[in-house]
Amino acid sequence: MPVIVVGADTPTGAQIVEALLEPGREVRVFVSDPAEGTRLRERGAKVALGDVSDDSHIGAAATQCFSAILLSEAARDNRERSFATDEPQVLKAWASGVAGVRRVIWVHDGEPPPTTAPEVAVVGPDDPDVVNRVVSLDNAAEL
Repeated sequence: MPVIVVGADTPTGAQIVEALLEPGREVRVFVSDPAEGTRLRERGAKVALGDVSDDSHIGAAATQCFSAILLSEAARDNRERSFATDEPQVLKAWASGVAGVRRVIWVHDGEPPPTTAPEVAVVGPDDPDVVNRVVSLDNAAEL
């Protein structure tokens, strides 16, 4: 089942993508950094390049994905964001953009905005086992 990682061009996001990539698995990534997009494409990921604050681009990239992994670091780092001025607005755009997925896994240090996904989990970005926890949640039969 396809998974999309928004913020795959953050350090933790790159580690999560590497752990998800395996033969026969569709891993999509949404990144702002073209060089990181090229690197991830060469590793086997399907790449969407764009502005992380644009919910319509996030939504298009997440079409027919089963799950979305959303790394809040990409909502507050130094990348350009044209459609939102602060982290809460970006996170709200993500929640809207992934409306069609079944499972949302937030890598976030707080209460994320509500989504329409039936299954939602939150993993703290400072969790020393964040990568394995996220991958385990994505692989679980249900949350």
